[in-house]
Amino acid sequence: MAGASSEYAVQMHGITKSFGSFYALQDMELNVKKGSIHSLLGENGAGKSTLMNILYGLYQADEGEILIDGKKVDIKNPNVAIEHGIGMVHQHFMLVDDFTVTQNIILGNETTSHAGFVDMKKARKQILEIVDKYGLEVEPDAKVSDISVGMQQRVEILKALYRGAQLLILDEPTAVLTPQEIEDLISIMNNLVKDGKAIIIITHKLKEIKASSDTCTIIRRGKYIDTIPVKDVTENELATLMVGHEVNLVVDKTPAKPGEVVFEIQNLVVKNDRKLDAVKGLDLKVRRGEIVGIAGIDGNGQKELIEAVNCLAPVVSGSILINGKHIENTSPRRVIDSGVSTIPEDRQKRGLVLDFTVNENAVLEQYRTAPFSEKGILNKKEMEAFTKKLIKEYDVRPEDCGPKRAGGLSGGNQQKVIIGREIAMNPDLLIAVQPTRGLDVGAIETVHKTLIRERDKGKAVLLISFELDEVMNVSDTIAVIYDGKIQDTFAQGTVDENTIGLLMAGGKNHG
Repeated sequence: MAGASSEYAVQMHGITKSFGSFYALQDMELNVKKGSIHSLLGENGAGKSTLMNILYGLYQADEGEILIDGKKVDIKNPNVAIEHGIGMVHQHFMLVDDFTVTQNIILGNETTSHAGFVDMKKARKQILEIVDKYGLEVEPDAKVSDISVGMQQRVEILKALYRGAQLLILDEPTAVLTPQEIEDLISIMNNLVKDGKAIIIITHKLKEIKASSDTCTIIRRGKYIDTIPVKDVTENELATLMVGHEVNLVVDKTPAKPGEVVFEIQNLVVKNDRKLDAVKGLDLKVRRGEIVGIAGIDGNGQKELIEAVNCLAPVVSGSILINGKHIENTSPRRVIDSGVSTIPEDRQKRGLVLDFTVNENAVLEQYRTAPFSEKGILNKKEMEAFTKKLIKEYDVRPEDCGPKRAGGLSGGNQQKVIIGREIAMNPDLLIAVQPTRGLDVGAIETVHKTLIRERDKGKAVLLISFELDEVMNVSDTIAVIYDGKIQDTFAQGTVDENTIGLLMAGGKNHG
């Protein structure tokens, strides 16, 4: 345990936090030096976000102390945290879509003129100064709904810096970014620490810890394990420290044995929210016993494609067939009943009803049928038994979470509930959109094995991921999407990462 010292941006000693009988943190330690990038690594549900929520004043610790610049502080709420120079960028951004970048940044901290009006000109000037200083490259007058996810993240960082943050907490900052955006973010973080600021990253991505961080603190099941210089360890060693046993970081699978076509899309056209064509004559086939992975940069029609398949968006023209039967422009219930299960990209908006219990969410698509419903009355005993089995099989934590609100689980554990529920539907086609987003390496390994297991059981699997490594390692066939069309398809092992990256950016494959 490091003694109180002003060389540290923050020190957290003996932090303990319980929720009822469940201990989320027990005697936790964290010491982050000024001018450094410090990763907080742990499995889903290990307590990382709880620790950072205590630092940001969203939770109160039962025991322990927090020191800022070597002085003990009492952080009762986020306003106090901000006063102490702490800023937090949450995994799910908190922006107003209809506001401009500037309006979002100054919201709640408006600069006013002598007459009492908001001084937008002065605010804009201050924002541009921060943008230039740290290389954030954001357009202050752009509407948030019109900018990319990577740009939205920069707006969240700007919000914190505008309020004077010296310590920045980034929760899963690369979960929704493209490879280029990840490189840009690391560059921005390096600019910030050169200026003496400290950054804490909550992450599961070992490659990015190695690329960005100076130091890493490992937490396992709410307990402190170790703090180590990142340069002294390999990715495999970090993974082992995190989960407590060796993890296979390479996807192990036998060659696919594709059967008949289960899922087919023919010349599909779908519009986006702005009534412009987002999917532009797309063709695709997925066979039984095959994983087809779609590689592409976010915003190239993936969202609209999945919404059309699930009848959440109308098809302008073209066909979507499951086992030879048309499902386009029918209903979400018809899609499910046709043998399609979907792990959605956004678990909180599309995957779960956060105010429902885990038990209720686990049967969200089956509650009308036996054994979960009898004569229109829910059989809660059967629901609970089913959920307990799912929790055990997918290692959802805490293990007694069935009667609790799904919104109270960590993001990774919410994802495990969805994955378990969708696979339990025994679908002919399993669509997995960003299935490992926010998961630790142990859980990622489990998800990949699960997708391969479903393939080997004769299921058709469609994987859509912005993680190029994931698409290339898990898929049997790789399809590259750009500007709403499939540019090319390849059998696994017949194409390199550079060619895929070129096609993702709209380039041509010259063999």
